[in-house]
Amino acid sequence: MTSLRCLVTGGAGFVGSHLVDRLLADGHEVVALDNLYTGSKANLAHLASESRFAFVEADVCDDLAPLGRFDWIFNLACPASPPHYQRDPIFTAKTCFLGVLRCLEHAERHGARLLQASTSEVYGDPEVHPQPESYRGSVNPVGPRSCYDEGKRVGETLCFDFRARGVDARIVRIFNTYGPRMDPSDGRVVSNFVVQALRGEPLTVYGDGTQTRSFCFVSDLIDGFLRLMTHPQAQGPINVGNDREHTMLELAELVMRLTERGSELTHLPLPKDDPTRRRPDLSRARETLGYEPAVSLEDGLAATVGYFREVLADREE
Repeated sequence: MTSLRCLVTGGAGFVGSHLVDRLLADGHEVVALDNLYTGSKANLAHLASESRFAFVEADVCDDLAPLGRFDWIFNLACPASPPHYQRDPIFTAKTCFLGVLRCLEHAERHGARLLQASTSEVYGDPEVHPQPESYRGSVNPVGPRSCYDEGKRVGETLCFDFRARGVDARIVRIFNTYGPRMDPSDGRVVSNFVVQALRGEPLTVYGDGTQTRSFCFVSDLIDGFLRLMTHPQAQGPINVGNDREHTMLELAELVMRLTERGSELTHLPLPKDDPTRRRPDLSRARETLGYEPAVSLEDGLAATVGYFREVLADREE
């Protein structure tokens, strides 16, 4: 493939930094833009001497014109865990709307291809299971999660509207993703369970633990991104994730086994509007992109546990 100039907004984040690594490995030039609201320069520290990489500390809602022309734009800029996106819901909504608008305007200006990182949260607490892309969702527009859920929905709308103006805007709906470089305090269930287990603390289970999620290792997600961006025609929306469904109790048991810690479970009430079931229908991804998640939950969690062991050990020194 010809070397391309790529912009990754949210490039210092968990997923963004892995995408930066993959693009550089594929021979491209990469600019990572991040305001460090939830991202960390530590995720990119290993690239300090990489001549094809540059980091820009800025907000995606600002004018992107000074950054120059790009061939590909990946818009990943937005807090993704409920504690982070609920901390300042107006900021989250602005990032979802203005951020993708700025990226689309820049793509239109330079003829770039854009990938918008949407989310399974657009399906809300689904009444259809598993969730195909044709399902319109069951979202509360005035609940505590709506800044993110509805923000991502309007982001998809803007992509659709800019397509009518000739912009090649592609939409990927991301399901629960985990792996190294997750923030230990980001509030998502995998990081919560692993950190609590390694510290010998009770694992916090919300509700009775029978609610489900489908967990995708970060390398599989990045593979889906690149398959969509390199496809000659597909624009989505398209689900990318892993369609193996697990209850929270199953996840807790696996984490305790991998960490070799006999942690107890603490049950708290289920948060408002928290989906009770979540599993992607990957038919479109398989048929259109040839996508197939390759990393098992046990293997992915083993790598994630190893990462968090190192992070916690460094913090204790």
